[in-house]
Amino acid sequence: MLRTGCAWRLLPHDFPKWRTVYGYFQQWHEDGTWKKLNRIFREKVRLKAGRNTHPSAGCLDSQSLKKAGTGQETGYDGGKKVNGRKRTILVDTMGLLLDVVVHGAHRSDHQGLILLGTWFAPLWQCLQVIWTDSTFGGKDFIYWVEHTFGWTLNVVSKKQGQKGFEVLPRRWVVERTFAWFGRYRRLSKDYEYLPTTSETMLYVAMVHLMLQRLA
Repeated sequence: MLRTGCAWRLLPHDFPKWRTVYGYFQQWHEDGTWKKLNRIFREKVRLKAGRNTHPSAGCLDSQSLKKAGTGQETGYDGGKKVNGRKRTILVDTMGLLLDVVVHGAHRSDHQGLILLGTWFAPLWQCLQVIWTDSTFGGKDFIYWVEHTFGWTLNVVSKKQGQKGFEVLPRRWVVERTFAWFGRYRRLSKDYEYLPTTSETMLYVAMVHLMLQRLA
């Protein structure tokens, strides 16, 4: 369903009735099972790669995308000229999803980081350094984040005179994660009514990607 972008009602006939499948998805969404699976498989992938299960560094970025249909918490991103929602994601240095918050595209990157940190910082006390782009910069904001959440933001800016795309240290990791999500048609736009459902869809996609690595 994520890969092809089909509606719940159009699930293949070899699946149970769509209401049953959706019911389990919704139950796992509400009780946090998808997020738990994301954590379990992320730790397994990191161990397989010879890494510690608890990352000490991460990468942060946001992505604005159009909203299909109606839904809660939408807005207009004047910079990207996108009417919809924004995904603020935190990944480890392997590009594996740590946490995500989906909100209206009208919110700034600073506001997105504050939302993510307020909800999830207690879970990521192991993180010491987070690489971001200049939209998360500002000396006062960096100072506030470090003293509020305990995260040191390392802002990686574009080189002076840079034109077009160029791979920048560490920032490419989170951009690659967005590219992974781009393989799923269901994630090409935000099709979900609730932002929390959009967040769950990203966890499901990451679980699928990690299962392929562990196979």
